[in-house]
Amino acid sequence: MNKEVREKMSGSLAQDMEYLNRMLDVDSNFDIIYRVIHVGGREACMYLVDGFCKDELMQKLLQYFMDLTPDKMPEDMHGISKKFTPYVEVDVEDRFDTMINFLLSGVFLLLIDGYSKALLIDSRSYPARSVGEPEKDKVLRGSKDGFVETVVFNTALIRRRIRSTDLRMEMLSAGESSHTDIVLCYMNQRVDHQFLDTIRRKISEIKVDALTMNQESLAECLYQRKWYNPFPKFKYTERPDTAAAQVLEGNIVILVDNSPSAMILPTTIFDVVEEADDYYFPPITGTYLRITRLLISILTYILTPTFLLLVNNSQWIPESFSFILLKEEPNIPLIWQFLILELAIDGLKLAAVNTPNMLSTPLSVLAALVLGEFSVNSGWFSAEVMLYMAFVAVANYTQQNYELGYALKFMRILNLLLTQWFGLWGYIAGVLIAVLAIACNKTVAKRSYIYPLIPFNGKDLKNRVIRRRLPESFRRREKAE
Repeated sequence: MNKEVREKMSGSLAQDMEYLNRMLDVDSNFDIIYRVIHVGGREACMYLVDGFCKDELMQKLLQYFMDLTPDKMPEDMHGISKKFTPYVEVDVEDRFDTMINFLLSGVFLLLIDGYSKALLIDSRSYPARSVGEPEKDKVLRGSKDGFVETVVFNTALIRRRIRSTDLRMEMLSAGESSHTDIVLCYMNQRVDHQFLDTIRRKISEIKVDALTMNQESLAECLYQRKWYNPFPKFKYTERPDTAAAQVLEGNIVILVDNSPSAMILPTTIFDVVEEADDYYFPPITGTYLRITRLLISILTYILTPTFLLLVNNSQWIPESFSFILLKEEPNIPLIWQFLILELAIDGLKLAAVNTPNMLSTPLSVLAALVLGEFSVNSGWFSAEVMLYMAFVAVANYTQQNYELGYALKFMRILNLLLTQWFGLWGYIAGVLIAVLAIACNKTVAKRSYIYPLIPFNGKDLKNRVIRRRLPESFRRREKAE
């Protein structure tokens, strides 16, 4: 049955209640509560969503409103909101679509007969977990708090670190059914306003029913080109200190309600490989960790294709390195061993995610025995192949970005296939494809993905590789003094 759509309130409580009750289907939705009361000698009705409002606060507000006398009632709803509502976050509204949107997000709604506007009291209290350290984004030293699924808590964690009037928290929404809250966080004097306007326009033009997968749905709406390039276009973090640092550097941080992580953009490859531990240790240690992580990431890509190339061309191996050759003739070609293990490692990851905690240790031991010693003894895999793939599997966790890890994995598999089919030329082609995939990639701001290499900026490149002793902004301030 089609529902009559009305734009604004009429001022008649009976008519407005009849419309709201029909649109909200209050008889079927047990969690949408409405109650008729008397305020200042007039009939009134309150609407709220059970589970979103603070019970004690609602009780006190209702008692206050019910104690109002007719002689105290102002002429319009603005007078009630400003003079007679003992609460901070109060607003008035006369459009039904806005009222319903706010109500379904947890705002307390009060209608009074004879008033053509409703009173909105933001007393939301969402179910939320504690702001503990995120499992995937841990550090050896530093703060141990992390983002949660409630966007207001996440903005507060950033505000706690940046006490500046220049910080902006701009609220938007997307999704015709979900009306998901999206917050743009930036420093007004440092952000690229042209890029900010572009992001704001793209979010406002999103035409989807709901952001079902939260940030991933938003990311695919913001960047729709070059889906075949696996290297990440966004950096995600569950750490408020990392998000605050990126905001101070002039980047934009996007927070999406119901998501415990922040999107950072624009993002280059150098931003992706940076981690908080680089800055929580002295400069020499931070530089060492950064270079080590970079070298290990490169090794995870080239190790197995290089081994396959050398085994297929054993005459190229110097006598002093002859120990890397296979000790026994493989029963299964090396290329198939590598591909099977690439698939098996992802299978183990998926199994680990779905394994109950109480069974994770014994099943991990069982998997290690079966895929390790038994698979080699049975002749399925060579010991050398198991060794190199074990290194690749463990080394992938030296950096926390999932997208970068899988991008390197896809490029590694492509290089393995090209090396097997075309030998040395295939190996070179595989490396060139990986380099071009990075170099030809663009950020969301349509700038170079490998800046400061292209366009070249020696000073910025040095700062990307070597951990600085002081932030650049502090250095500028120190020179000015």
